[in-house]
Amino acid sequence: MNLNASIIDQRLAGVQAEIATRAADELNLHDPGRLKSLAFVYLCVQTLLDLDMEQAFDCLTEGGGDFGVDALHMSEEVDGEFVVTLFQSKYRHKLDATGHFEEKGIEALIKAIRHIFNPAAELGQINERLRIKVEAVRSMIRDGWIPRVRAVACSNGQRWNASAQQAIEREGFGEQVSWEHLNHDGLLALWQRLKPVNETLRLVGKAVVEDMNFSRVCLGRLPVTEVAALMRIHGERLLERNIRRYLGLHGNRVNEGIQATLRSHSPADFYFFNNGLTVVCDDFAYNALQGSDYQIKVDNLQIVNGGQTCMTILKTEQELNKLGQHLPADASVLVRIYKLPKDNEDLVLQITHATNSQNPVDLKDLRANDARQQQLEHSLRDLGFTYRRKRMEGASKAGDISSGQAAEAILAVWRHAPHQARFLTRAHFGKLYETIFTEQLNGAQTIIAVLLHRLADQRRRRPAEDDPLCVRYAACFIAMQMGRRLLAELGISLAALDHRHFAQAKTLLESKAQIYFDASVADVERALAQLYGGQPVSLQQLAATFRRGDVIDTLLGMPV
Repeated sequence: MNLNASIIDQRLAGVQAEIATRAADELNLHDPGRLKSLAFVYLCVQTLLDLDMEQAFDCLTEGGGDFGVDALHMSEEVDGEFVVTLFQSKYRHKLDATGHFEEKGIEALIKAIRHIFNPAAELGQINERLRIKVEAVRSMIRDGWIPRVRAVACSNGQRWNASAQQAIEREGFGEQVSWEHLNHDGLLALWQRLKPVNETLRLVGKAVVEDMNFSRVCLGRLPVTEVAALMRIHGERLLERNIRRYLGLHGNRVNEGIQATLRSHSPADFYFFNNGLTVVCDDFAYNALQGSDYQIKVDNLQIVNGGQTCMTILKTEQELNKLGQHLPADASVLVRIYKLPKDNEDLVLQITHATNSQNPVDLKDLRANDARQQQLEHSLRDLGFTYRRKRMEGASKAGDISSGQAAEAILAVWRHAPHQARFLTRAHFGKLYETIFTEQLNGAQTIIAVLLHRLADQRRRRPAEDDPLCVRYAACFIAMQMGRRLLAELGISLAALDHRHFAQAKTLLESKAQIYFDASVADVERALAQLYGGQPVSLQQLAATFRRGDVIDTLLGMPV
């Protein structure tokens, strides 16, 4: 028995209990054996993509007619591209971890990629849950966005064999499709990233060290060979505080530029073309008697900016090694090492935010200590709800409201921007933050918005047999109309919805949720009929319509 495989197997018992009800309700899955396999792919999705419970389960497409795709996740568009992650899972009840990932599983993923990303290809008999997601992907492609595909083979065994690898290479997908294997070892490695990293950074040339405001700063040059060695040894543990996930070597112009410079005839110029690395730590020490080439001993090292650079240097080294080559010895990067007070977490977050401002980032954790977020936490607690300002803030419980859920619901329901709520989540804690979390926002408004959004979103995930197709794509639009109806029946404005009206609003919502939902769906259908002149609308058109928000003005003009 493999120890790591055994640990994951034990963990799956709790995961099965966590998802059993939803698996039965949404996927009609009751068999314990199949539930365990589903729990494994759910755990892989949640861990690899760093999603919460709701988001991870929503990715699952397991069932008959699933094209060999057990889960599908689609990112937002960034710089004209978007990432689609496909999961194929094979879980063996024998825990020796010796078997290779099945070749037929790889072949199924290849076939899925051929069909899913070709809008003209017939999908045939696939399950409705997967079809909805595939048509959303195809809608993005028809609008001109370029898909980057991440094919992830998950198992509690070994990577696929040479024959399966040859099948991948024969297909000729090239750089647009990346292939990964995630198993028990990979899952545990992702969970263990929080262990502190104590390392020695070997700088070259002169360096500047200065003490200031109870902190210490070192500025110097770090060879790219040292960067690659750090990444080989510690991997993503170095990037735990970095708020930007690695975007991939190919398909990202910045990363491709990094690689091109490293492989050029003038790699020494790399220093001038790169913004460098920002490192925070608890402490660092060096021999001050040296004039140059310092060896800096660093405690609890974390790279808060430069994760893209580090990962790309490592990938470039791996590609060069395959060709019998090495990283250029004269290529280096600027490194900024900050020793910060251990009790000043806010300063770490501010540095992380400031140094990562050039690309879209996930700012939820950086806004967690904002005064408005803290006020909401207290306000929701007084009304009997738990508000989770940060990710990984203890075990989540059913009914908890995360800051991300709140942002999406408020933007859809009260700010009347349902398309931005659903498709611009990266901006919720960036450029849209002031729009969403205004000074007038209170706990009552937040809770009611989330409850309305959850009702509509539950029907999106588990539609009734007679629900029209728009329910699968228009949850945020439906929630907006439900919110308008609730305020109209209460006879108050949004500004008046506070703790004094909360109980009445919640009771009214609970008693009339179905009435509000049905009437709001009818609003959406009328708006679609007006937009398309009563002509039939395909799933791809529906996906595009609600991504753009073409019907918002029509909906807001309807009496409620």
